[in-house]
Amino acid sequence: MTIDTTNPATGETIAKHQELDDAGIEAALDRARTQAEKWRAVPVDKRGRMLRSIGDAFEARREVLARQTTLEMGKTYKSALAEADKCVSAFRHFAKHGPSMLAPETYELTSGGRAETRWQPLGPVLAVMPWNFPMWQVVRFLVPCILAGNVGLLKHASVTMGVGEMLDEVVREGGAPGGLFQNLVISSDKVAGIIADDRVKAVTLTGSEGAGSMVGEAAGKALKKVVLELGGSDPFIVMPSADLDDAVSTAVKARIQNTGQSCICGKRMIVHADIHDEFRDRFIAAMNDVVAGDPFDDATDMGPLSSMDQLETVEKQLAAAKEAGATLHGGDVPSRGGAYIEAGVLEHVPLDSDVAREEIFGPIAMLFRADDRDDALRIANATPYGLGAAVFSGDAEEADWFAERIESGMVAINQMLASDPAAPFGGIKLSGHGRELSRHGLHEFMNLKTVLLDCDYSRNARCRSRVIGVRI
Repeated sequence: MTIDTTNPATGETIAKHQELDDAGIEAALDRARTQAEKWRAVPVDKRGRMLRSIGDAFEARREVLARQTTLEMGKTYKSALAEADKCVSAFRHFAKHGPSMLAPETYELTSGGRAETRWQPLGPVLAVMPWNFPMWQVVRFLVPCILAGNVGLLKHASVTMGVGEMLDEVVREGGAPGGLFQNLVISSDKVAGIIADDRVKAVTLTGSEGAGSMVGEAAGKALKKVVLELGGSDPFIVMPSADLDDAVSTAVKARIQNTGQSCICGKRMIVHADIHDEFRDRFIAAMNDVVAGDPFDDATDMGPLSSMDQLETVEKQLAAAKEAGATLHGGDVPSRGGAYIEAGVLEHVPLDSDVAREEIFGPIAMLFRADDRDDALRIANATPYGLGAAVFSGDAEEADWFAERIESGMVAINQMLASDPAAPFGGIKLSGHGRELSRHGLHEFMNLKTVLLDCDYSRNARCRSRVIGVRI
């Protein structure tokens, strides 16, 4: 069996990737277990040096990786290069700052004496990753994984299997030992069996709510740690005190980045009544000016959607929205072929309709009028998702009021929400649980071991310690 990758701009088949059979999966899991036993014993500072070396190899291949990303899922080449550079920054950030995040901590006990906590690796971690940021999504799992002393197994999206294979090559070019990271060319029906395997100790997934539910169920059945990032329908709130020029331009950028296929881009524009009409006219005009075309052309603002299937999904959502009473401005499907759709704006979307609560994974914004800040908050939280949000306000107290009350894992003030290696990333509600990036993401797949100390280690290296145990 093969997994085929297709250029969404042309419909051309790029490559056929031979799927691993059961024997191949078994061999990969054995390699992961063997390497995990070795890698956990490698000192943290040496793990950091490995990250820097892999980052250097990644930087050397950035143009090749970016080109493959554009060919396989359609994002503009310039945005693919930016994604590659962001990956390099993650390698260097954790290489520099990561080891200090794993330093033991000492506690004075209420009963007298002291305790120490130590971070220890779990072993092989399976990552099920999506196609929308096919380099960055993998790197933000892999970098903390390597630093923690774990090893990584990747099941990439079928759309971007070529990127997955290139990432495997880059890690090896960076000097990583065999089995530290492996790209598994497998279909989704193999994932549950791999999660259940005793050699795999944890799993992380970025993807749809349905995929998260299946992976979460499999991990729960096996009593294994899982981190889930399941997308969102992020509110983008604009208040009268905001800089309207900045709000409009940022709203357009947020909605069309990656052709609207980003979990944390603004999707629901919630605008105060006092400025709603002016924002509306300027926003619709700016969205109409967005150029969709050849992703390798520097003049192009956005490329095609990732596949014809994704285009069909968005078209069905737009049809349902119009049937529910919404008005669509733009959002046309050109006749050029490929998975292209123009940027568009939906207004008059009923809050109780399905589309108002869904995530539209394409360059279509929903526009809502809010009477006041309480009404804006009500609309913002009227979704089962809770990944990110953005608030535009010139009033610091007002902005903080929203930041405290919006139901989400992340909020951006007067800027587009974006991930960064130094800050925790993740959501609540149906957007998943757990965190990636920062020290919080580093610690997700580690064992926090507590050790009760009999005496002062700093003065007596021969003193005994007791690992806390729990009697049931």
